[in-house]
Amino acid sequence: MDLGITGRRAAVAAASAGLGLGCARALVREGVHVAICGREAGRVDAAVAGLQADARGGAAVTGVVADVSTVAGATGFVTDAAAALGGVDILVTNAGGPPPGTFASTDLDAYAPALELNLLSTVAMCQAAVPAMAERGWGRVVAITSITVRQPAAMLILSNTARAGATAFLKTLATEVAPRGVTVNSVQPGLHATDRLLQLHGGDVSGVGATLPAGRVGDPDDFGAAVAFLCSQPAGFITGAALQIDGGAYPGLL
Repeated sequence: MDLGITGRRAAVAAASAGLGLGCARALVREGVHVAICGREAGRVDAAVAGLQADARGGAAVTGVVADVSTVAGATGFVTDAAAALGGVDILVTNAGGPPPGTFASTDLDAYAPALELNLLSTVAMCQAAVPAMAERGWGRVVAITSITVRQPAAMLILSNTARAGATAFLKTLATEVAPRGVTVNSVQPGLHATDRLLQLHGGDVSGVGATLPAGRVGDPDDFGAAVAFLCSQPAGFITGAALQIDGGAYPGLL
């Protein structure tokens, strides 16, 4: 399928590895010019080199060293991406997660950094990118959140709280900018074969995968392909959606 986004310009946050890198790879394979970011220059440079090898249709790849866990860092990344690419048509927001904890073990002071990491950084990136999309009459925002938005996980009270807030923000934004040709969706990953998961399980995630209905953990490239579709021209009537990509792990109807 031709996604109709060759030549578009995308900013993909926290994409030097993992799901963000899978998204960036899917987009450059569609001929999208991509700017990625990460906190470590060496990892960003390595990711850029790999993406350039995968790029098709003359897609260019730019790396930015940025920490999107803060509002300033998140805004700066989008600003730098727009300067490098000549604008941003597609925004994929992404960030790591806050420390684990329960209500009893989590101090009130821990909530503000978590909200900045997983809620306010998303708001900041959207504020930096969406107005120009709306002016041009075309844009795509896809936010990587978590399946815990649908079913809060034990020991992750900070993430559960912040990502649920981000989902509400994105749904509200979607309704406001839909008449301007901008779609806003979120994707909710379950377990995927990222470096983090592989490290936690000694490089063998087959046992974890066997517990899922799909019988395996997800592939970051498959995840990226789903995100690329939401960024596509054919997906222009999909907005305000929150799509779980979890191999059937979430058991609920809604």
